[in-house]
Amino acid sequence: MSDVRDFLLTIDNNKTGAEEIAHQTARKLESKQTSLLQVVQSLDEYIHDEDPAIRAKAVQYLSLVIGALPSNCLTVQQVQVLCEFLCAQLENGSAVGGLRKLSGLRKFTKDMAKMTIRALFANFQDLQIRSPKERLPIFELLNELMSQHRAALKDMGDEFVIGVTDLVSGEKDPRNLMIIFSVLKVVMVEWDISGRAESMFDSVFCYFPITFRPPPDDPYGITAQDLKGRLKDCIAASSLFAPFAFPQLIDKLDSTSPNVKKDVLQAITACASSYSVSVISNYSITLWDSLKYEILNVQEEDLAEEALLSLQAIAIRLSDSLTSADPKSHLARYLRPITNECNEQLQEPQHKQAKPAGQILSSLGTASATAYFLIIKSVMPPLMTMYQAADSITKQRALLEVLVQLFNAAILVKTLPVVPSSDPILVEPLDSFHDRLFELTSQALMSTTKDEVSFRIVALTALLRLCSLQGYLKDNEIGMAVQYFDEIVLEEDPSGRDDLKNQAIQALVEISKAKPHLIMQITFPAFMARLPDSSPPGKNEYLITLEGLAQLSVEKSISDTLVRRLLNRLDVVLQTGGSPTYPQALLSTLIYVLTRRDLRQDPNLSFYHGKLVVDLAQRVVQGAIDPTKSTALNEEATLEILGRLMNLIVRALDDHRQNSVALQVYTLFTDETVWTPVPYQHDVPLPYRLTMILSTSLIASVKREIPLAHNSVETGITHLKELIRLSSIEESPSVRLAILRQIALMVNKILPPSSLPTILDLLEGLSSGLHPTTPLTENAIRTTFWISKALILRLASVSEILTHLLNLISSPSHGLSSARGFALLLAPDEILSKENGATIRLLAKQRVFTICIPRLATDFRNADPAVKQNYLIALSGILKYVPTDVLMPEISTLLPLLLQSLDLPEPDVKAATIETLSVILVESPEAVEEHMASLVTRLLKAADEPTSSTGSSARVRQSALRCLRLAPGKVKESKLLPLKGKVTWGLRACLDDRKRGVRKEAIECRARWLGLDEPDSE
Repeated sequence: MSDVRDFLLTIDNNKTGAEEIAHQTARKLESKQTSLLQVVQSLDEYIHDEDPAIRAKAVQYLSLVIGALPSNCLTVQQVQVLCEFLCAQLENGSAVGGLRKLSGLRKFTKDMAKMTIRALFANFQDLQIRSPKERLPIFELLNELMSQHRAALKDMGDEFVIGVTDLVSGEKDPRNLMIIFSVLKVVMVEWDISGRAESMFDSVFCYFPITFRPPPDDPYGITAQDLKGRLKDCIAASSLFAPFAFPQLIDKLDSTSPNVKKDVLQAITACASSYSVSVISNYSITLWDSLKYEILNVQEEDLAEEALLSLQAIAIRLSDSLTSADPKSHLARYLRPITNECNEQLQEPQHKQAKPAGQILSSLGTASATAYFLIIKSVMPPLMTMYQAADSITKQRALLEVLVQLFNAAILVKTLPVVPSSDPILVEPLDSFHDRLFELTSQALMSTTKDEVSFRIVALTALLRLCSLQGYLKDNEIGMAVQYFDEIVLEEDPSGRDDLKNQAIQALVEISKAKPHLIMQITFPAFMARLPDSSPPGKNEYLITLEGLAQLSVEKSISDTLVRRLLNRLDVVLQTGGSPTYPQALLSTLIYVLTRRDLRQDPNLSFYHGKLVVDLAQRVVQGAIDPTKSTALNEEATLEILGRLMNLIVRALDDHRQNSVALQVYTLFTDETVWTPVPYQHDVPLPYRLTMILSTSLIASVKREIPLAHNSVETGITHLKELIRLSSIEESPSVRLAILRQIALMVNKILPPSSLPTILDLLEGLSSGLHPTTPLTENAIRTTFWISKALILRLASVSEILTHLLNLISSPSHGLSSARGFALLLAPDEILSKENGATIRLLAKQRVFTICIPRLATDFRNADPAVKQNYLIALSGILKYVPTDVLMPEISTLLPLLLQSLDLPEPDVKAATIETLSVILVESPEAVEEHMASLVTRLLKAADEPTSSTGSSARVRQSALRCLRLAPGKVKESKLLPLKGKVTWGLRACLDDRKRGVRKEAIECRARWLGLDEPDSE
């Protein structure tokens, strides 16, 4: 037979071809063209060849043939014969693949499994002399036998335990260890290892702790955490390991390596969760004595947290099936020395070990209801006595903090699965302290000197925890707490106590989730009573009230009521007149409340549409028509806020209602016989024109598919031309911005792609009208850039448009205005946004960058000195909104331009440039190294406080100092040390800056530079 000879001749040069030969033999066996006996006999001369390589290839051939056979092709006798044959040839390793195939067959018997495993043990006693790649299939065969023929292996008893321990000994390869740890864990759990516990434990603990670090391009994706997890499972697999595990783990806690200590603590936690209750009880006190050091003398916070988890795991295990607070139970014996130690530490509550003692009690208290009961019984009486005897606020605060931790534990215990208890006293161990605790926390909050803010915050937290403890306080008691919180928000002087007020508001929010009726009955009337019926002069004290009401609107019932009450109050305020700031605050609060709701699913959406959109729009129109009916709604700033509110509501309407809105975006729900819309009119008074702010918000909120009044391309283009006319003559900045946004919406969202040529013609016409003598040049430039922005964001004719805009920069008359316009192109806009259905392509920023930057760099070098700054301003406007990954490849081109941009007088340009430089310092510090001297000089100049109107703004000064602070640690010290003296000297003035934020940045910056090593004094 020639197949095997062909295979041997082919395998070295053509592995795929050799495999096909083996598959061909398998097909012959399947079709009965040859027999298994003939195949085996054909191997005879090669199996007995003196060359081991030929023997191995012959066995490999047979393994590949078996692997290619269908699972039902072989009889039990044939499987037996093949198994015996391959086991006899196992030494060279090539037979493993065939045995893996056979072991997966249903006809592979228990006896065959035993034969195979014994062959593995016999042939691979020196397994470690083979390469990891050769060892892997052997361990995979072992794993498959364990998975599919476990009963047969268990019949072998100690023979298997000894054999597998010897087989895997000394393995170091991560892939192989992942398999070995899985196999050994099964053996440890399911086999009787009582006679060999120590050797089994040693076979895995020799790997502890894992120090593996995967190579950079590891194709297998095995992490150190994967290995640690499987090793930890092995160590925790059997209670028989406790005498070996705990002493060695405790010894390793003395390690100086935080990583080792963390691994030890996690292993102890795993063992505590897995070993039997009686075993854990035997070691619980020893473990406490070792673990408490990590918590009470905390050096690393994460290690203290791990130690707490270990102590908690012991308590959870000892709580298993425990239904009473028997003082003789394993749990009680474990907790007794712990509570005694913690009580001792709490005797001096201001000392640093008192807080960790509270953390220990809280962590253990969450283990079970029984654990919590035992802890409260031991700790609460002395804690109350200590609080009563405390002779300082500091001590009382520390003890209150411990109470807060115990209350947190009580809340968590309530969430644990209920275990039927034979001891009724376990229901609520805090009941006997009910009155004392409520009185204590209330007095600490309300009777303490107002200046003790930090103490009162702790007291507030403690009282809130009592309110949150399910069923502990009665509704009337929680109501009293609500009144206290209300009083803090409404009555107390806010100066210096914002933290306490904020905490009180958050406490009310928390209570509203469980007891909304108390908020409705107590807080709502109190807060609403503080809202004036007219715009008050002077201080805006109503803001804290509105903020509180807004944050309380979490629950739907509260939110519904709040919206209606605020609407009623707005109606009253508008009738009384006065300053517009109060109505603006009311409208802003409504926006905040409605933003937090899913308006599309809100049953009150029709009400909001009618009252907040239609009615208020009509009132704006009435005020515009008749000055005697004008209200705060007709103010520019109020219209901006009202527009946002309308936009929010209309976006959530169904198509039918949006259709109605789309037809009335200019009439504003008013009869056209009474009200004439602004477009297509001349000499329109300002109150009329201001309504365009609302029209813009309504147009933006309508879906792209909903037709506006101009529902054809021709009428749409006509309307666009009218908007361009209006923008060119508008003098009010707010109205002009509203019109420009409408233009952008028309171009980007409303007009179809077929209108693009016409839009480009309009754009060309706008810019061609830019002449030095034209008085409306500024408006034309603004319109040009808004149209360009709308087209660029949808990636329409980007190159053509940008080329056109770049040509404008060189103009002596309007080049500066054009340069400033580049900041608009990529800037986010609340109207032209995805939320409003605008087309915003992800590649728009990259396209603008790649087209503009090379051109700006080239034109800057060749430009007339009088207009050079224009190119830097345009560059800054673009870079401000470009992602870092787009920016970084062009750093070498950009850096010289950025440095020169710092010399410009415009604060916005400076700030944007400094932000870009900060990004470069973080992402690519080596690119800045050669320019550090120049950069430091310019940043120090920008950081200096202004002595004239041309000086740097506070924002620029802070940004400059922040950028300077980034350099140490990013740029090589050799480049910074020569500049150290200059920086520390230059920062002197910044340390006395009038702005606190600037002074803070200057202090941090100076510290970073002073921390640089001095150069060698050679």
